[in-house]
Amino acid sequence: QVQLVESGGDLVQAGGSLRLSCATSGITFTSYSVAWFRQAPGKEREFVAANFRNTNTYYGDSVKGRFTISRDNGKSTVYLQMDTVKPEDAAVYFCAAGRVILSSVRNPNQYYNWGQGTQVAVSS
Repeated sequence: QVQLVESGGDLVQAGGSLRLSCATSGITFTSYSVAWFRQAPGKEREFVAANFRNTNTYYGDSVKGRFTISRDNGKSTVYLQMDTVKPEDAAVYFCAAGRVILSSVRNPNQYYNWGQGTQVAVSS
């Protein structure tokens, strides 16, 4: 059974930092692309960052230069380091895993394994 469990969501002050974690099980972790998406109230799910099959990383324009995705293959865990957090980063953050193709790494519909989400709130 595939499981993705996010943690680390919290209230953070604008300009601060936060690290999200996503522990996975039931998948061959090193063969999967892993990604973070986020969804704010009333908005569509937005691509944040992805690591394509343990190779290259990709970022959404709104977080490029501030967020960093990384993975620990020994722990089957993916992380999202959030620095210089802005009020517009407030959302529920979801991790996802799948055998996506490179051209679809930013497309949430291509991921068929999802976590339950973790809430990030930002105080200004």
